Amino acid sequence: MVRTKHGQLYTGITQDIVRRFMEHQEGGKKSAKYLRGKGPLKLVFQMKIGSRSSALKAESILKKLPKQKKEDLTKGLNVIEF
Repeated sequence: MVRTKHGQLYTGITQDIVRRFMEHQEGGKKSAKYLRGKGPLKLVFQMKIGSRSSALKAESILKKLPKQKKEDLTKGLNVIEF
């Protein structure tokens, strides 16, 4: 999850977290439209998941969580198992 300068959280999946985060930071064509112009960005939560299919399922679950649960994840207060 990435936090914008306004405190919003963005969730996505990638195989290369460093590359993808840099793309978001730069705000170019490859960055998520949602994040353009909302920097500086901060990586606040990441999770390694085996397959793309599992990652997409986990992303869907994370996006459906209430904001407070997402905030708890960024602080390491809760563990979610997929």
